[in-house]
Amino acid sequence: MSNLPAISGNKLIKLLIKDNWVLKRKANHGASLYKVFKDGKKRVTIIPTKNDSLPTRTLFAILNDKQTGLGKRGFLKLLEKK
Repeated sequence: MSNLPAISGNKLIKLLIKDNWVLKRKANHGASLYKVFKDGKKRVTIIPTKNDSLPTRTLFAILNDKQTGLGKRGFLKLLEKK
């Protein structure tokens, strides 16, 4: 596993909203966000709503192609924009 900064679920949700993700639903266990891309594809992801740092594997799963599609580089760019 490569090094990524630790981030809480709530902070990740805020970052994704700044990247044009839309908060669809929020529950006790997590928040559902979606984004419609230029090619018409829609992606949906569930982020745990907790203030503790997300486990590394959970963060990688959220950043992979099947969920947000950001990858490590996209995530680091979002952190820089902050």
